[in-house]
Amino acid sequence: MAAPQDKVIVTCAVTGAIHTPSMSPYLPITAGQIADEAVAAAQAGAAIVHLHARQPGDGQPSQDPKLFRAFLPAIAERSDVVINLTTGGAPTMLVQERLQPALRFKPEVASLNMGSMNFGLYPMLKRHAHFQHAWERPYLEGSEDRVFRNTFKDIRYILESCADHGTRFEIESYDTSHLYTAADVIDRGILKPPFFIQTVFGLLGGIGTHPDDVMHMRRTAERLFGQDYYWSVLGAGRSQIPIATQATAMGGNVRVGLEDSLWDGPGQLATSNTQQVRRIVSILQSLNLAVATPDDARRMLQLKGRDAVAF
Repeated sequence: MAAPQDKVIVTCAVTGAIHTPSMSPYLPITAGQIADEAVAAAQAGAAIVHLHARQPGDGQPSQDPKLFRAFLPAIAERSDVVINLTTGGAPTMLVQERLQPALRFKPEVASLNMGSMNFGLYPMLKRHAHFQHAWERPYLEGSEDRVFRNTFKDIRYILESCADHGTRFEIESYDTSHLYTAADVIDRGILKPPFFIQTVFGLLGGIGTHPDDVMHMRRTAERLFGQDYYWSVLGAGRSQIPIATQATAMGGNVRVGLEDSLWDGPGQLATSNTQQVRRIVSILQSLNLAVATPDDARRMLQLKGRDAVAF
């Protein structure tokens, strides 16, 4: 069984690198928007916020540390939320570029993708005829012939580069093989428990969204990691809330946010990350499950604390 827990950690992924600005007017782009959305999500019940950055002019994903520095101190001044920085960046980036924000700012948590994969964003072209910015259409079209690279060497490079920083990792697992890769890294002593295993459902190129898929990933994680891990899930698009609900009923933690889904119901765009956080918090309360605070998450995941970050 996974590590026993009495509270559910809600993570909010505020903007990501999947969706483009033309898909929703509510997608946070500027530093001010990202900071405001992160703080509001925390106030609504998110213990962790997972953060990417974007170019303020056209919303293109960027791992430039200067863009992260524009919102990290503002969030820290206004909230005690746990900050999780991406090392995934965007599938178009090399690992050295993707690592820079986590390397510079030494966050309490950083994401870590567990395998190279096809990462198909091109189906979204069918839903959007017009784009505001020149980069958007090629970015989506190119994903039909793009591999999101996360080799064994890339994974080791990220872990060893951050080894002295005390940063814990959100282990991003898009398919069963990624769980086995995590187990291999653990066996080599590079990762230490407790492990925060984030299983991802519904990205084209990864595992699907059927309830059996969720149960299969859970069973595999149980077999590989025993009581040394906490399980969390995210569902892409319209599967976000159904998968989150299933997982919490099975003893898991959850991630929501506009990185993973732009929706707050059938055909209804979410106007903020907070809407999605409030929705899952309401479901947790209906299931008589307690929502973890940032300090609860720090205790559960054995994080180093806010005083040890570099922003």
